[in-house]
Amino acid sequence: MGEAIKEGVKTVTLADTVGINIPQEFGEMVTYLKANTPGIDDVVVSLHCHNDLGLASANTIAVPRQVEVTVNGIGERSGNASLEEIVMALKCRGAYVMDGVYTTIDTSQIMAASRKVQEYTGLHVQPHKPIVGNNCFVHESGIHQDEMLKNGSTYEIFSPEDIGIERSESSGIVLGKLSGRHAVKVRLRKLGYEIISDEKLRDIFSRFRDLTKQKKRITDADLSALMMLYGDEISSKI
Repeated sequence: MGEAIKEGVKTVTLADTVGINIPQEFGEMVTYLKANTPGIDDVVVSLHCHNDLGLASANTIAVPRQVEVTVNGIGERSGNASLEEIVMALKCRGAYVMDGVYTTIDTSQIMAASRKVQEYTGLHVQPHKPIVGNNCFVHESGIHQDEMLKNGSTYEIFSPEDIGIERSESSGIVLGKLSGRHAVKVRLRKLGYEIISDEKLRDIFSRFRDLTKQKKRITDADLSALMMLYGDEISSKI
């Protein structure tokens, strides 16, 4: 490699073509190259990682000077390092644990780019895909919902707006069998219902729990239909 650099090579790419390496190995490899390769400090060290062990993004940030990535991590076999994962890792942690490494990529365009690639390729990301999966900002656990309603940063290291989407029912507090009374009360208030009596709230929540045995997620329409059962007992829409 030193001879190649001597002949004028400007970029050296380390490729984990079969995705077998782990981050520790990459770190040690780079350290060795920098210590034993003449002229290595005069070239750009780049990484090209595959995701066969699910470690492509973790391996890639071992050398954040130049990276070879793909939107949504698409690529041969299990794919490549994901652009959105690397960009958000730099945004969230670059200044703290990566020697100040940063990127000028506009993160508010991440979701738009992801969806466009999905549209053109027909390759849809799974719901739990980091950064761009549909479940990334979904909170169903009662404890999580309660804290998120108090402070949106409690269980999120970045907001939906950071990647270009608005928080909504499908991107935020989702009501289901794990939801608590507080989350139900807050959603009802947003729909225009003010539940003053704790006793009435307990009754509504009991009916809500019965509904969750029939449906995984409870929509605003479901709640409105539930409230119709009470007629004038509940304060009308505020």
